[in-house]
Amino acid sequence: MQNYVRHVELLGFEKRFFPSQHYVYMLIIKWSDLSEKLIYRTYPEIHTFHKTLKEMFPIEAGQIEKKDRIIPSLPAPRWVDSQKSTETRQSTLAEYCHSLINLPPHISRCTLVCSFFKVRPEDENPPAPNPLKRNETFVVSRDKSRGNASEISGPIILDSYRVIADFSKTSKHEINLHTGDLVEIVEKSPNGWWFCQCESKRGWVPASYLEPLDGPEEAEDAEPDYAGELYITIKAYKAAQDDEMSLETGVTIEVIHKLLDGWWVIRKGEQTGYFPSMFLQRAGKRDIPEPERSGPQRQTPPPRRSTIRNAQSIHNRARQRLSQDTYRRNSRRYLQQKGSRHPEPRKTPAKSPLQERKNQGNIPELSGSSSEGELKKPVPIIPPRPSPELILERCTDNTRKKVSIRKSSSGSSS
Repeated sequence: MQNYVRHVELLGFEKRFFPSQHYVYMLIIKWSDLSEKLIYRTYPEIHTFHKTLKEMFPIEAGQIEKKDRIIPSLPAPRWVDSQKSTETRQSTLAEYCHSLINLPPHISRCTLVCSFFKVRPEDENPPAPNPLKRNETFVVSRDKSRGNASEISGPIILDSYRVIADFSKTSKHEINLHTGDLVEIVEKSPNGWWFCQCESKRGWVPASYLEPLDGPEEAEDAEPDYAGELYITIKAYKAAQDDEMSLETGVTIEVIHKLLDGWWVIRKGEQTGYFPSMFLQRAGKRDIPEPERSGPQRQTPPPRRSTIRNAQSIHNRARQRLSQDTYRRNSRRYLQQKGSRHPEPRKTPAKSPLQERKNQGNIPELSGSSSEGELKKPVPIIPPRPSPELILERCTDNTRKKVSIRKSSSGSSS
């Protein structure tokens, strides 16, 4: 069966200065074989493709009867493209691509559509940039809805990273890197593969081979979440190191720490360990696994960050990595606290070893006293009785008269 496009996502656009200043749209193409490709197209060539499509399907284009039109409209390009017009057209282009792919199969899966969205050599190896001017990338905010695709987060300068060890590509979608190379990150996939550009080369590389120029990469990792998120294993994995976990397919686990190199810390019962995120899918979701939504389709996970050694790397000056003992200890503490917040009704809590040790005399507890604090309340101190002189000084005149009468009567009787 012929491979066809099942989804097109607009990432944003890029301002280029070679061979002359122009703008290209960045599109992620998701194919029926579950592969994903990044391509670059100018607006004029997209409109030329649109006109050819209408010529191939005149009925569906409404050229015979306007009421029969199902091919979406696309405004003609301007004589001179500007950054403003390129930005404004984003929502229109995103809607056009969405409508196009959802047309009947005889249009959306035709040879013309498949050929237009197929990766070209210049997509994988763009022309060398102008040495005096740096390309500017404008990325659509992923937090915005499709209707607001024109809202962008740019212009942005892509994050720059340094290569800490030589990397040799194993597929045509990757690129070779050498120690000390500087790369710019276009996309960070949660499975540990990042799409980057190095001079005129573009491709996927393991995040474990990269470090930011400003500080240790570990500072970018999220903090552990010991409450955990439920995930299901979609592929079996056998541990290659002592701190990893071996699991079969279909096992439900809890993810407690998502690390950028694609190796997440998971918990099953009281056991914790590293597991490749590309073999996990969020529980309750039946679509494409979350960590594999972007990045190359691979059978093996990327190398772990701890396996990349370089004496000059700032990873050596990074914050201390958490040990498995720390993960297990904090997980156990969290689970105990979670259990204490939801006690079972009508159940006598067990005594702690400290309480049992302090009650070695086997003294029965009084009914109604449930805590050690109630049994050990201090006895109040009784103040001393005041002297007669102090009483006379502080009492009322009426009391003072009665005391003096009682004294005089007792003296006369004696």
